[in-house]
Amino acid sequence: MSSIPLEIESRERPPVDLRKGGLHRGLSTRQVSMIAIAGTIGTGLFLGTGRSLAQGGPASMLICYSIVGFVVYITLLLLGEMGTQYPVAGSFNAYAVRFFSPSYGFALSWNYWFNDAVSVASDLTAAQLVLQYWTTWHTWVISLIFWVFLVSINAIHVKAYGELEYWLSSLKVATIIVFIIVGILVNVGVNQAHQYIGGHNWTIPGAPFVGGFGGFARVFVTASFAYGGTESLGVTAGETKNPTRNMPRVVKFVFWRILIFYIISILLIGLNVPYTYPGLSNKTTTTSPFTIVFSEVGATTAGSFMNSVILTSVLSAGNHALFAGTRVLYGLASTQPVAQAPRFFAKTTKAGVPIYALFATSSISILCFGSSFIGSGQLWGWLQNIVGVSNQIAWLSIGLASLRFRQAWIRQGRPLSELKFRSRWTWPWGPYFVIITVSVIILVQGWSSIFPTFSVVDFFSFYIELPVMLIMSLGWFIGRRIYRIPLKHRQHNLNNNSTYPNYQSTEHTTHVTPTISESLPTPIPSSASHTPRSRFARLRRLHDLVDTRTVDLHLDEYHEAVDDYLDDENRKARLTSKGRWLWRLYYWLA
Repeated sequence: MSSIPLEIESRERPPVDLRKGGLHRGLSTRQVSMIAIAGTIGTGLFLGTGRSLAQGGPASMLICYSIVGFVVYITLLLLGEMGTQYPVAGSFNAYAVRFFSPSYGFALSWNYWFNDAVSVASDLTAAQLVLQYWTTWHTWVISLIFWVFLVSINAIHVKAYGELEYWLSSLKVATIIVFIIVGILVNVGVNQAHQYIGGHNWTIPGAPFVGGFGGFARVFVTASFAYGGTESLGVTAGETKNPTRNMPRVVKFVFWRILIFYIISILLIGLNVPYTYPGLSNKTTTTSPFTIVFSEVGATTAGSFMNSVILTSVLSAGNHALFAGTRVLYGLASTQPVAQAPRFFAKTTKAGVPIYALFATSSISILCFGSSFIGSGQLWGWLQNIVGVSNQIAWLSIGLASLRFRQAWIRQGRPLSELKFRSRWTWPWGPYFVIITVSVIILVQGWSSIFPTFSVVDFFSFYIELPVMLIMSLGWFIGRRIYRIPLKHRQHNLNNNSTYPNYQSTEHTTHVTPTISESLPTPIPSSASHTPRSRFARLRRLHDLVDTRTVDLHLDEYHEAVDDYLDDENRKARLTSKGRWLWRLYYWLA
């Protein structure tokens, strides 16, 4: 007799039909956890902190990184609720389309894709900055080599990407732990000068706040660049095994570790490195504070070792951005009934890799070679601003989507107990906090580009994303009004299974998203609403906000199948065995 419940056993997935293509659920919990860490502990922490320290001082850096860290933590919890309930490709971009506004979601998706593509270019440019520690000879060559390597890895299989990220991230985490130990020793006197440093660098002229309010506000964008990547945790939901169990585990256990790594590391950087350190951040070079602290130990190889680790972290960050951008473009091409990108971007190889989306995303990396004309430090600073603002827009959008999702859940009378994951302590203030806080940060962080002197290039790097989002949203809204799809066509697509294509498992099974007929009775979608006298309907010509009273909350919900149940049983057996303490330690570390 099978121990699998009948309702689970009946959901056994049919064999994979490789002719149809689709993404594969090949990422394990350990890999997804490290992917989230890899996307955050990377170039922004190892190099961006030098720019933050030089422009804002140690106090500004500590305060801004703490504020942004808390905002992102709340954002991750909100994303976890939606990602566990609807683990689809496109993640928060798809949730913005579904729960907030299709036009805004269209602009957000393309903006985030461009953000990831530019991030790859930014990381390849950062590699040139790291190499300048040893040589200045044609550093663009290493960018080309890294580009070929990253594209090759991502073209193989999602498991190849996940395994590479796991080990590179493990190296970064181990290095940060060593850095914390070394940083404490350097501060108490184990340094080349054999002097106790303490809080001396907080009291030098100009510190602890550098550049006044403008310098303080400017650190927000570099902090946002550094923390960027956690939101792409939801992008992996479409390729995560047993997302109902694994997504909440990742959300609960990943970010607080990252937050601790960041705050302690930033505190030690501010204590040990003066903001006036030569070459900390300028047009041609950017020196990593991590390398500076390791060099202070006195060992000739310590600085080179740290610089080597930073180079691998740059590779990891670029790998992560390339993966996320590819999946976002795949999601854009997969939307139904109207694709938001050319359909061929949704085509995959037999291994489940969206190969055309991969090539399109990697092609933007040609930007990194512009450093030969502009200067690596200057170009990297501009790219950092653009990516940082894009990250903030992504967090703001998660707050908007979460607010509408929660409103829809309550208005349609679904009990909160049906949520597969619920962050209770963020109800109801979580989305409002994220929306208001991020909006204020976006508006004030470019203060230094306006006062005391106006800098056109810096101003555009801070604010160009806002008009671009507005223009793209209006363009899609007007275009959809001009080329309206008949209602019966939209309803036909809904009845023929959802907004996203099926996802395939590497274990010879494929996840079939339940059709409307398989779920509970569903409300009529907002596009089919027949309440023209309602205030919402009368204003439909002026907006395309989703009606939370009629949006379908059952479509694309994940239902556990046999392999998910077996995964849970295997985990429970390990945690109740004789070696349960070793398994608990393994799950905590891995």
